[in-house]
Amino acid sequence: MDFNLAPDIKKRIVKILPKLPFNHIDSEKIVCFRSQGSKARAYARIWSLPTIWQKALKIKPHYCIEVISEKFDHLSEENQTKILIHELMHIPKTFSGALLPHRGRGRVKIDNRTVNKLFNIFFKK
Repeated sequence: MDFNLAPDIKKRIVKILPKLPFNHIDSEKIVCFRSQGSKARAYARIWSLPTIWQKALKIKPHYCIEVISEKFDHLSEENQTKILIHELMHIPKTFSGALLPHRGRGRVKIDNRTVNKLFNIFFKK
């Protein structure tokens, strides 16, 4: 599997963040990659930096968003945006380096319905 920085995805993330309720996300601490050769079924993934690594490396929390080229790149811009919104929803309000599951207790579910609501907000502004 091959990973390359994806500045085009980073630009899209930077455009998405101010239009949605993601004030807790520091875009400077999001790094975007495009991978090739993955066998994953996913279109994209988000990776966290656990607390133990933050302490070991003496750095603040960071997240990596990986888009899987073979699946992501051929999608429409609309579907790509929805996928990016979905990945951003996994970042907790604490921006701690942890990740939120799809079905959190008492929290917003990370599902297509919620992503579509946020997508509609994104395009109204």
